[in-house]
Amino acid sequence: MTEVNDKQVSTDAPAEMPANTQQPTGIQIVDLQTILNIIDLASSRGAFRANELTQVGSIADKLGSFLRVLAEQEKAKKEAEGSAEADAPAEAPAEAPAVESKE
Repeated sequence: MTEVNDKQVSTDAPAEMPANTQQPTGIQIVDLQTILNIIDLASSRGAFRANELTQVGSIADKLGSFLRVLAEQEKAKKEAEGSAEADAPAEAPAEAPAVESKE
């Protein structure tokens, strides 16, 4: 520990992350949704100039459309899996073992 401006500051090297916890290297769907939310928030706060709004809006529209298509595909996939399970014959319930009474 070292004192800087009357405060103790650790001079130890930061602990390394365990090898089994790796950060994802690509962009995930949730990241794209977050980007769209950031664009919306920045736009509502006036972060873009008037001459930039066309480009920003165009990208936001493309991103929104892409996310809607992905959501529709996921919904269709889940519905297909659900109907496949409904069409599959139900398994017969396992019979409970006979219990002998001790009378």
